[in-house]
Amino acid sequence: MADAKFLEGGLFKHIAVMSFTASVGLMALFLVDFVDMLFISMLGQAELAAAVGYAGAILFFTTSFGIGMAIAAVALVARALGAGDEKLADRRGATCLAWGVLFGGVFSALVWLNLPFLAALVGASGETLALTVGYLRIIVPSLPILLLAMVGGAILRAHGEARLAMMATVIGGAVNAVLDPILIFGLGLDLTGAAIASVCARVAMAAAALWPVARILGGFAIPSMKGLAEDLRPILSVALPAVLTQFATPIGQAYVTRAMAEFGEEAVAGMAVIARISPVAFGVIFALSGALGPIIGQNFGAGRHDRVAGAFRDGVIFAALWVAGVTALLFILKGPIAALFDLGGVARELLFLFCGPLALAFFFNGLIFVANASFNNLGKPFYSTLVNWGRHTLGTVPFVIAGAAAYGAPGVLIGQAAGGVLFAAAAAWMAARVMRGARGGGVRPREPHARQARLISLLHLRR
Repeated sequence: MADAKFLEGGLFKHIAVMSFTASVGLMALFLVDFVDMLFISMLGQAELAAAVGYAGAILFFTTSFGIGMAIAAVALVARALGAGDEKLADRRGATCLAWGVLFGGVFSALVWLNLPFLAALVGASGETLALTVGYLRIIVPSLPILLLAMVGGAILRAHGEARLAMMATVIGGAVNAVLDPILIFGLGLDLTGAAIASVCARVAMAAAALWPVARILGGFAIPSMKGLAEDLRPILSVALPAVLTQFATPIGQAYVTRAMAEFGEEAVAGMAVIARISPVAFGVIFALSGALGPIIGQNFGAGRHDRVAGAFRDGVIFAALWVAGVTALLFILKGPIAALFDLGGVARELLFLFCGPLALAFFFNGLIFVANASFNNLGKPFYSTLVNWGRHTLGTVPFVIAGAAAYGAPGVLIGQAAGGVLFAAAAAWMAARVMRGARGGGVRPREPHARQARLISLLHLRR
């Protein structure tokens, strides 16, 4: 029997356990990306490293689609579990998987057909453009497989099985790590080898995520046409704004990449290294939104608004502690990291800037992640869309332009970080209002067993 594990127990402990286990899986994949970049750097061609940087902006775009569907799965399954409706939770998980694969197939086809245009849009040109497109033509068609992995992991997290979700991504990362040196160096396939290894890793991750759902959580309720039709609206009500929310990040990052391209391929290569280091260093922060989602969702479904507010507070504290510790470590290790990637000139300057004061700015990213988890699981997913699009347009473009004009390539990163501070403050204020509205009855779980959730709340108040 599935149960709602987050209705009792220490919230900070739940957040820490969920964040650390989710981040281990994420960091397994991010570490592989880190090693990919290291291997590509060893080939000694700046064009190859730059191609990985340009491709990363587009892959972030496609992965964001999967993140949006995973957010929908967490929110809907966790709410149903919190309201005590296990059958609805099972059905919602299955329909999220089915719709995710269908939408992912259509979306990946559209991206694949427009790869030259998209790669040129982020700043790739000449030989680097050809390398970027060739790399992406292999990876992009595997998006539906990645959707299976991400939604399957989301279902596990919604049930509180963070360790099983973690193992799926660890297995995917291990497959990639083993195949990378074999294909890149052993067979001399360079970027093509890295792309093939990534596809194989996605297949392994999908299998590892779906197996425990089928064998340990009792399997899937095979969705009927009626069930698919009934669940489409609630899925889209969360997934559509979540996908739009996630799209803002790669679009903003694509603009930043293009702005950095004005300072040469060495600057783009330096930013690509930073892009690989950031998720490894701050994987726990990246995992925070997904970790908080089931905690907030279950307690909201059960009417435990005091615990919803407590989860938000503890999430912010957790983010602050992690960012402070990791920033100190990056500052100590900035020299060895630069030597590892053989960075010099502007690339080294950018890395040293990131490993100093700019790393502290990740706290504001964490604050936005915590706020978005609240919006997505309290019935206000379009607030996440508003915050993220504002952050990556008004909070990016004018700041990057001003920073680049004042400080050159380093100013691009400085401007990007500065805009995040303002929108993090706005997100926190909006989240506080949403939580007050939820406590006062302004926001209610959109599940057929809302009355049961209120009854659970009354029982808890009497204890």
